Amino acid sequence: MSRATVPCRKAIRRAPASAPVTTPAPRKGVGVPDRHAERRALRAEPEGTVSKSIVRVKKAAVLPLSGKPPGNAPTRSKTQIDKGAKGRTAMRKIALDLGARETTYCEVQDGKVVDRGTVREIASLVAVLGPERPPATVAFEAGRQAWFVHDLLVGWHNEVVVVDTTRVKQLGVGQHGRKTNRIDAEALARALERGGIPMAHVLSPARRELRQVLAVRRTLVETRASLVTTIRGLVREQGGKLPSCSTQHFVRRVREQRLEAKISTRIESLLGLVQHIDEQLEPMEEQLEQLCAREPITEVLTTAPGVGAVVAASFISVVDEADRFRHAHQLESYIGLVPGENSSGSKRRLGAITKEGNSYLRSLLVQAAWNILRTKGDDPLKSWAAKVAERRGKKVAVVALARRLVGVLWAMWRDGADYDPRALAREGARGLRQAAREMEQQADALVNPKQPSSPAATPKRGTPRITAATSTA
Repeated sequence: MSRATVPCRKAIRRAPASAPVTTPAPRKGVGVPDRHAERRALRAEPEGTVSKSIVRVKKAAVLPLSGKPPGNAPTRSKTQIDKGAKGRTAMRKIALDLGARETTYCEVQDGKVVDRGTVREIASLVAVLGPERPPATVAFEAGRQAWFVHDLLVGWHNEVVVVDTTRVKQLGVGQHGRKTNRIDAEALARALERGGIPMAHVLSPARRELRQVLAVRRTLVETRASLVTTIRGLVREQGGKLPSCSTQHFVRRVREQRLEAKISTRIESLLGLVQHIDEQLEPMEEQLEQLCAREPITEVLTTAPGVGAVVAASFISVVDEADRFRHAHQLESYIGLVPGENSSGSKRRLGAITKEGNSYLRSLLVQAAWNILRTKGDDPLKSWAAKVAERRGKKVAVVALARRLVGVLWAMWRDGADYDPRALAREGARGLRQAAREMEQQADALVNPKQPSSPAATPKRGTPRITAATSTA
């Protein structure tokens, strides 16, 4: 057969449907293509005849003669099955980078970015996360507008994860010196898909309102204090002196003083601002009293020494739920009143307090500790702080007292019980006895070092070893 009469492979594949079909004889190992049978069938064809035997052989190489897949062969590939389980039927993973001017979002699926963009307004996210879209798990860092965005997305039937900003670097945000809205959103989205995101607590609506009122009141009080300090300084520069008084009566006492006309004119505008702030503080105090009346636990917390309505309300607005802390030390660490630690191996290094958490509550607790230390009486908290002050100084004692006050307030809230100085004194005595036992055990170990035990000196199993500490107890 000449080369011109042998049909090419393209011609064989494009053969018409009416061409005769020759089925090859089955051979061992069905599913394995036989190139020699393919050539023999082609040579047996008369010249000019196009055969589909080769096509039939290739099809027989893919499927067995019965035309059905083997019993152990899946109807879909493993890749198709995995994508079907992890694909669009699963909840989407989207991260937001909330900004003052714009918000960047990024969606990740199977480790790949499938969608990203930027919007000017939070409401514009309805096209991505609205109720008409499939639900998604959305993550973003805690911030000023985090609670508003949380409520909005939950209303759109999404699952929201508020990320703790103090541990966001563990997720890869800001690594390698590159930090932009686009990169941060992608890093957060990938971390959301991997799992293990440190979540921040979302305050209840009632505690959010309480915190807002406290924030407005704090701003007014701090502004008034700054103005009073400025007025006293201006008068002192001119050789004058203003009497000590409460801020509520400051304006009246200043105007009663006989000051020079020049300085009186200069401070009059500042006095007008102080008077205006006093007028604005009255309705804020009324709102705070109304909100505290809705919280029965406020009356319980105010029974502790040095704790007033403002300290109790601030404590409630930060803690929100006492049950979310397993013990008092967790809450003390949450507020930032525990010492920092930089230990390695057998060396333990403790430093100043961490100052993490809400700074306003921490400052209020320190002020309450100062009030306790300066108050006359024999309260157990004051007695304990006075002993610490003798050893470490008043400043260290005040911070330690503020830390202990956190534990007392948390226990009162947990149990719903008023402050009981006798119960606190009993607990303190129990702690002193335990410390005394430990000191006696340490002294006994130093005086009588452990010797190699002999059979006669070794007590029998089940017999307690008698020591000086146990006999004394």
